[in-house]
Amino acid sequence: MKHLKNIFGICLVSLLITSCGTKEIVIKAQEVDDIVTYLASDELEGRDTGTEGIEKAASYIENYFKDLGVKPYFDTYRDSFTVKGKNAFNVIGYLEGTDPELKNEFVIIGAHYDHIGFAEPVGDDKIANGANDNAAGVGTVLTMAKYFAKTKSNKRSILFTLFSAEEKGLLGSKYLAETLKKENLNLYLMLNFEMVGVPLIDNDYVAYASGYERSNLAEKMNEYAGKKIVGFFPKAKEYQLFYRSDNYPFFKEFNVPSQTFCTFDFTNFDHYHKVGDSSDKMNFDHMATFVNTFIPAVKKAVNADSKEIKLNPSK
Repeated sequence: MKHLKNIFGICLVSLLITSCGTKEIVIKAQEVDDIVTYLASDELEGRDTGTEGIEKAASYIENYFKDLGVKPYFDTYRDSFTVKGKNAFNVIGYLEGTDPELKNEFVIIGAHYDHIGFAEPVGDDKIANGANDNAAGVGTVLTMAKYFAKTKSNKRSILFTLFSAEEKGLLGSKYLAETLKKENLNLYLMLNFEMVGVPLIDNDYVAYASGYERSNLAEKMNEYAGKKIVGFFPKAKEYQLFYRSDNYPFFKEFNVPSQTFCTFDFTNFDHYHKVGDSSDKMNFDHMATFVNTFIPAVKKAVNADSKEIKLNPSK
């Protein structure tokens, strides 16, 4: 009995243990801080497509994947295309599913990593660092990649996709969606993260989903999380945000649930496409909570025995 008590005690020692012998990964605020602060640093000069700054961002993401053991999906991590004669590239990491059957189905977890470069100066500052838009989304995707790479808990295969040229008109996601469609990729879901660096104010959910009514995604995510984490935001429909982020090309090409999660409500962040969108404006405690809250729901979506998340046929 004493031996059994010791075993029981060991299983309760750490919050990182969810069951005896099963380690869980908890994302810390500093991990997200490190990613966002580098990508939104002046050194990268706003990560405009086709610039030296976005080249540095791409290399950073590639090295992050390499360190995790996340492999490239294509021959390299870069999915290359051109924008007005300039080289551009999405950066894609691939984690094969663990289930012999379900691994043939894919979930894309994505965010754009480009920004606009420069904006109207404020004093001597002219760099639009793009911390919330969208280094924060990149931080979310990369830390989710860390979780799944370390736990090896994805039955379906996952593509961790960081898009370029979103600010040019969703060009990177359009190019990739068309490429994967030609390859007949068996896509189940596309989950996109955009502007999640500061929390919503006075809401009973963590993030809203663009195209809320188009599928049962929000309902299932809340069910998977065991609490309400995704809600309906009227302005998202009013401003047609479903069509304005990198989820849309995948919906258009594959006709599967493809939606964006966001915490920008047009009142909680005053620096959209301005030089003030810098890492010091981000709430990294919120971001760590956001990622740790979403991971269990994303994990259940990735591992569901059947395709439970479906489009609403009437929408």
